[in-house]
Amino acid sequence: MDITQLGDRILSGDRRALARAITLVESRRADHRAEATVLLDRLARSERQALRIGLSGTPGVGKSTFIESFGMMLVGQGLRVAVLAVDPSSARSGGSILGDKTRMERLSREPNAFIRPSPSQSHLGGVARRTREAVSLCEAAGFDVVLIETVGVGQSETVVAELSDLFLLLLAPAGGDELQGVKRGIMEMADLILVNKADGELKSTATRTCADYAGALRLLRKRVQDPPGFPKALTVSAVEEAGLDSAWAEMRALSDWRRENGHWTANRAEQARYWFGQEVRHALLARLETPRARAEMDRLSTAAAQGQLTPASAAEQMLGFLNEE
Repeated sequence: MDITQLGDRILSGDRRALARAITLVESRRADHRAEATVLLDRLARSERQALRIGLSGTPGVGKSTFIESFGMMLVGQGLRVAVLAVDPSSARSGGSILGDKTRMERLSREPNAFIRPSPSQSHLGGVARRTREAVSLCEAAGFDVVLIETVGVGQSETVVAELSDLFLLLLAPAGGDELQGVKRGIMEMADLILVNKADGELKSTATRTCADYAGALRLLRKRVQDPPGFPKALTVSAVEEAGLDSAWAEMRALSDWRRENGHWTANRAEQARYWFGQEVRHALLARLETPRARAEMDRLSTAAAQGQLTPASAAEQMLGFLNEE
């Protein structure tokens, strides 16, 4: 498809065109990458912005159930919602199930909702290699809220904070002791901690867990981008759809405060700086994948394995080879 025509269809809110564009930006083919860059540059001129909400949590905490209930609530308020779900890829086969669209059966039928599952492949940090660009495409398509669901791997899953305006951490009742609440890493990145499954027999347990984490959050160092009282811990029930409106009110209050105090724009500028550095690093690593570079890598690694060169010396020679190309 012509890139100009594809861009026009995305700007008009065409979901099928949006899906094709995400497939294009996820492709590793050199010609597709060139077309994707042209498309993204063109759409960036629209300057449309959505509220980007990153969501992380351990497997089984109910991320997909929460997103469907939360997304249905937002759609009911007249908002357009996009969901970018990242599924783990098999270390053996490289495949992914991509079952989030099946889980979110109600939301997937909504005309004002868009759900796109993507494989994480070998990318670390809980998101896919091109999730950031997929977010930009959803913004250009006119979505009001973009929900980014991570793989769900644990405390080191913080890259999603580099492409979202708000970062939600979903926890299960009695998911760990109080010490988990003061550990660094993902806890320091969270803007809101939501203790899910606060219903039935787990309701009282969820309330205690929420109180534990609320106390732990007060021990963390104050961040300049937070108004008084944030970050917060709240209880929600995705199944009973309880507490979702309160959580949404807190999200809007936080995003409004950051906009009014200049943190929104500054945060997005820093994110652009971060992703520029990532693109340069990936481009440099790609230089190792050329046939000549692979052959030289094989030769030098064999020399290092046989003791003819030290690993450091072999690495120096490889860098010299790359500089000569």
